[in-house]
Amino acid sequence: MDISTVPLRAGSLRGVIAGAAGVALGVAVGGCQSYERSALDLGSHRAAFEGRLDDGEAIAAFAARLGAEGEPAPTRFDLSDGLSLAEGEVVALFFNADLRLARLEAGVALATAETAGLWADPTFGFDGAEILSPAGLFEYGLTIGLTLPVSGRLAVERDRAEALHETELRRVVDLEWTTRARTRSAWSAWTVARERTRLLDDVVEQVERVGALTGRLEEAGELTRVEGRLLRAQLVELRAEVVEARLVEERARVELLGLLGLAAGAGVELVPSLASVVEIDVGDGVGRLIAANTTLAVRRAAYRAAEETLRLEIREQYPDIRIGTGYGSEEGDDRLLLGVSVPIPILNANRGGIARARARREVARAAAETTFEGLTRELALAEATLDATRARRRAFETELVPMLDEQAGEVERLAELGEVDTLILLQTVTRGYDAKRRLLDLRLAEVNALIERARLLGPDEAWAAAGVDVVDDQNGKGVRR
Repeated sequence: MDISTVPLRAGSLRGVIAGAAGVALGVAVGGCQSYERSALDLGSHRAAFEGRLDDGEAIAAFAARLGAEGEPAPTRFDLSDGLSLAEGEVVALFFNADLRLARLEAGVALATAETAGLWADPTFGFDGAEILSPAGLFEYGLTIGLTLPVSGRLAVERDRAEALHETELRRVVDLEWTTRARTRSAWSAWTVARERTRLLDDVVEQVERVGALTGRLEEAGELTRVEGRLLRAQLVELRAEVVEARLVEERARVELLGLLGLAAGAGVELVPSLASVVEIDVGDGVGRLIAANTTLAVRRAAYRAAEETLRLEIREQYPDIRIGTGYGSEEGDDRLLLGVSVPIPILNANRGGIARARARREVARAAAETTFEGLTRELALAEATLDATRARRRAFETELVPMLDEQAGEVERLAELGEVDTLILLQTVTRGYDAKRRLLDLRLAEVNALIERARLLGPDEAWAAAGVDVVDDQNGKGVRR
């Protein structure tokens, strides 16, 4: 007798059904990933944060890699003689907090791109019915279903994920370029703050010398107490300014260390220097802006991602085929099951998703265009600021400061001879200091204008378009590989 023709009772079939379901469930569970807890240990991170410069070899290797890729980097990285501005840029690219987060976000987009466009998991189904009579048979059906992506949607999903990943990479490049500019500006600001403190120390020393002389003249009756009191009051004010200047210098130093990704108490000697920016004659500045500005590169990538999103939403209206097959039994007869389903896009057809994607594309277009408009204004302002600041700096440097230095020397020589005019002396000292302080500010403003102009014009295309992959570890490093 053919066993396939024998009606199977409910009791005998339950074991078969349970076994089949168990096998299917085991296969499904076996392909799943398991969860692993990862603790947040800020105590360990503190130790790594405070000792970030201990691993000088890793930073030196990173600097060498930057140089090999054509990016600005020192040929030698050595902290034994202090941390220079060029070395500081490398440290900022290695440890900067904003860059670390941006690189990790790019890693998220990369993970999405690597897993985009996968087929949907197959589905396992079971139907059963038992007739409640002594001779009733157990009727059942086992099915497995699969979606065939004949619409081409999965390929478009991959293209969209790659476009989103490219957008995040462009953000990293933009932030790297901006971080370089911010580091140069912050380094110059700290250098000027340090020089301003030194300048105040020199002024205090000068007034103290004159004060000692006027004290003797006051005791001899050759100088009134009112004039002597004016000089001492000026000295008190200058000493208070020194305290404030030291605070400003320390604040600038801490902000600079924060930009570098280092702890406020990092025991590293910073080498003071004003940023040296090569002034490039690009001819058509707006044309260079369009070609090389890193922020516009982000907007272009975002627009491409919006295009791919619209393309995906349009593809979503085309149906995929869902097929299913299986085995079952009804009234003692074995059956081969087969099913096919195809959605008919006539009522919904993903109209809402397509409309939103079209609108988002226009938003991305407007964002790129308005960003370009704003950048052209920023470039014009940076160039105007550079010209005006440079002219003022030259006037102070070549005319006013030398003139006041000469006057201060003559007044001090007259004071040594006993011919002291307190008001002229105080005015000479304060005007001399004020002129030198303003000269420092003008030098800083000129450097910042050069830095801003270079930032807007963007880097050379040779490395501006280079892709960036990201890794991260317990020390908080976000570096290229």
